[in-house]
Amino acid sequence: MMRSRTDTARYSSVAIAFHWTIALLVIVNLVIGIGHESIPALRAWMGAHKAIGITVLALTLARVAWRLTHRPPPLPLGTPAWERVAAHATHWSLYALMLAMPLTGWALVSGPESTRPLSWFGLFDVPLLPVAGATADAADKVHGLLGWLMLALVVLHVAAALRHHLILRDHVLARMMPGLHRGARRGDAIVR
Repeated sequence: MMRSRTDTARYSSVAIAFHWTIALLVIVNLVIGIGHESIPALRAWMGAHKAIGITVLALTLARVAWRLTHRPPPLPLGTPAWERVAAHATHWSLYALMLAMPLTGWALVSGPESTRPLSWFGLFDVPLLPVAGATADAADKVHGLLGWLMLALVVLHVAAALRHHLILRDHVLARMMPGLHRGARRGDAIVR
């Protein structure tokens, strides 16, 4: 059995920073986006919701560029093929949603009825997209559906990470935790 080295078993500090920053922003936006119609206090946060969405879009573009140029650590040796496929499909679906959600939201607020510019936390205005009314209406429906899909994938992703940590007791979660340099435990073999 090969023993993994700590530096090959962990994500880079840049990837970890992208992961946790975007994760926090996505969770905040899911709470605001899904809850704003039923919880009146959240309606006041819709300006921040839009600004966070633009931030997630920019960070995700940078994260995808980083991911395409920096290979992630491999899964543990013995990970079943179905689990590898599921992990890759879930990760790339999350990336796609982290792009599609802000873009559909941006299209939604860019419709012809839009009376206010899209403000980024009051610091500057983000130009509206040139969309027709029908496109903005479609974006509204798609944005809502994608929000529920994002919530489902986030729950799946967290459940899978907890399964690795609590049941399989491998290093998969530890390699994405900030500040930890545990790497793989002795005897954990990995493949590329």
